[in-house]
Amino acid sequence: MSSTADPFAGQLHAVHVLGTTAGAHVSSLVGGLVARGVEVTVCGPVAAEADYAFGATGARYVPVDLGRRRATAADAPVVGALRAAFNGAGVVHAHGLWAGFLAAVALGGRGVPLVVTWHGGAPAAGGRGLVLRWLERRAVRGATVVLGVSSELVDRARGLGGKDVRLAPAAVPRPPGRPPRPPDEGERHRQKTRADHGAVDRPLLLAVGRLEPAQGYDLLLDAAERWSALDPAPLVAVAGEGGQRAALERRIEAGRLPVLLLGRRDDIPDLLAAADLVVLPSRWEARALIAQEALHAGVPLVATDVGGMRELVGDAAVLVPYGDPGALAAAVTSLLADPDRRAALSIAGRAQAATWPTEDDTVAQILSIYDELTQP
Repeated sequence: MSSTADPFAGQLHAVHVLGTTAGAHVSSLVGGLVARGVEVTVCGPVAAEADYAFGATGARYVPVDLGRRRATAADAPVVGALRAAFNGAGVVHAHGLWAGFLAAVALGGRGVPLVVTWHGGAPAAGGRGLVLRWLERRAVRGATVVLGVSSELVDRARGLGGKDVRLAPAAVPRPPGRPPRPPDEGERHRQKTRADHGAVDRPLLLAVGRLEPAQGYDLLLDAAERWSALDPAPLVAVAGEGGQRAALERRIEAGRLPVLLLGRRDDIPDLLAAADLVVLPSRWEARALIAQEALHAGVPLVATDVGGMRELVGDAAVLVPYGDPGALAAAVTSLLADPDRRAALSIAGRAQAATWPTEDDTVAQILSIYDELTQP
């Protein structure tokens, strides 16, 4: 073979299209595919390469700003960039419905199979809901195979006319292993983290997620108002950044609420180790990353009973109705007063996490689908 021969000749070339979500899952999946001999190109926002280091997995990264969903219009420059990236692809795999819609438009007439993984999205109402439902139908019907990460999403995709819809719970990387510490040192580190956030002699609650309305932080502040009169009042540390920061800061300051906005953090494992509880007040979730991280770490979880949450956690977390701050506050304060219940949930959480698909399981399922779609 000459030195100029294509090193990937004969290999499957898969192009992944990444929107604004599921970066950790896609990075894990792409790394597994490359390790198993698949040539992978990832198209996505410039920032995603810095956040998830796709290049380090052995994939080629092509910056393409998919932008936000713009009514029913496909952005011509984006579609053109995707068409160029799709040259030579044996399969295209889009993550998210907007990415799926754009990929379907860019693939028009090529006959290349399109896999779309639907990672989530709460049903919307009003005029915006009409636009989103149109987008959902176009993306689902344009895909060769739709993969829903929860049973609810599978049912929704089938109802929208998906030709081939399958359940594919997306595994995410387990929290990175850390050098083991002697028990005394581990406890000192935990107490230092708590002290750094002003929670030496008070319970510490952790919430993680973008500061956006769908994350339910208004509901969380409503609950915090109810327990702010306790002595000591539980402190909520919120890790995440987003457009709602200013409004949340004003409300926290005006109500003198026991809530800290930490901004974006890269030390979630340390924060989990220091927390008494994790709180997830979202309007909708499919397979929330922080819920998985909490159960893996054995930290009791209180979450809203929405989307795929019950399917994910089973009986290993306390679930409350969305929109009921009283129920959320009662669940939190009840758990904080019951160390035996927290210990039981810690054990149950780790057991539930052991039932989830591993990263290897996810890669094997995706490879099987690719093989099925690309065999002559």
